[in-house]
Amino acid sequence: MKKIISIIMSFVCLVGVSTAGAEQVFEFKNPSFSGQGYSNHVLAIEQLQFQRKKEAKEKAESDAAKAKREAESTTLAKFLNNVESRIYAQLSKQMVDNMFTNDGDTTGTATIEGATIYWVKDTSSDTITVQITEEDGSFTEIVVPLSGFGF
Repeated sequence: MKKIISIIMSFVCLVGVSTAGAEQVFEFKNPSFSGQGYSNHVLAIEQLQFQRKKEAKEKAESDAAKAKREAESTTLAKFLNNVESRIYAQLSKQMVDNMFTNDGDTTGTATIEGATIYWVKDTSSDTITVQITEEDGSFTEIVVPLSGFGF
């Protein structure tokens, strides 16, 4: 029994001596409380927030573009696009046929989506002048010679 008590006492003395020598100091680990490394901490948080916002914005843009592509690739959308193209092709063919016929018409006008297309056939200079005027007033002028065309 004396042996057990002496072993316990020596153990307590050893443990007590080793812990009694160091002073315990409390410090916060979070830089928000301790102030050490605070600027790096704030910068890291700011970068994370910026990155998350950027990723969310890119995801939203990507989803919107995907939805638009899917809407444009439906069978009905393709059909309507094809019909519209054919109508515009037919209208432009009729206009060009009117420009190059010799039935007496020397001018013509058409309005498409706010733009005015005006053409004049000048038989003295043997040219056709086409002027396309946009809604904002800017215009494009094309002069086509009547002679020299053919196969």
